[in-house]
Amino acid sequence: MILQTFLKSVWPDNSVDNTDISKTGSSLAGYLLKGIVLPALLASSFATAQPKQIDLALKEQLTDSVNADSFIDRFAAEVWLVDMSGRLKSFIPNREKRLRLLRLIHREAILADLSPEMVLALIQTESSFNRFAISSAGAQGLMQVMPFWKNVIGRPEDNLTDVATNLRYGSTILSYYLEKEKGNMTRALARYNGSLGKIWYPERVYNNWDKNWRNE
Repeated sequence: MILQTFLKSVWPDNSVDNTDISKTGSSLAGYLLKGIVLPALLASSFATAQPKQIDLALKEQLTDSVNADSFIDRFAAEVWLVDMSGRLKSFIPNREKRLRLLRLIHREAILADLSPEMVLALIQTESSFNRFAISSAGAQGLMQVMPFWKNVIGRPEDNLTDVATNLRYGSTILSYYLEKEKGNMTRALARYNGSLGKIWYPERVYNNWDKNWRNE
């Protein structure tokens, strides 16, 4: 009951809107998945874990960051979007859809302190940019998030085929693993895939990044 009351207090009832991600900037990634609930959950068992305490320093850091624009300025936004839109064209022919998705990916990656280009490479690896993709294990959406996370954080109604929702879950989970692995992206990617100790999955992501998304 205490957890349910807390969840209601930090997460509005309205669902995530793909076209206005700023309205939910402090919801899932800010207060639940990364800042408060996710670290405790990932540190213990998936189904029964309960957060024992709030990492106040992390919460404060995240609260400070959620209001920041993900682009430095309009020019930087135009340069990145035009560049990445051209690269994404083979996956998503419609220009308007590409730009809308790229804005969401950039924002969620920056909020989670990730490279947007690495998130693009992960999405290509996981779903080839198919928002309705479902794996044999039941993982869903662009970043192939497992549905059990919805129940774990008290959001069973969330739709993981919703682009903004899926990006919020996936980016936050990867960000946590990267922090857990002290910045080692190879190990973080392996954790994300559930193959820690093996390098085949990180190599797939790196190959896609190097071939399609690397931005130097």
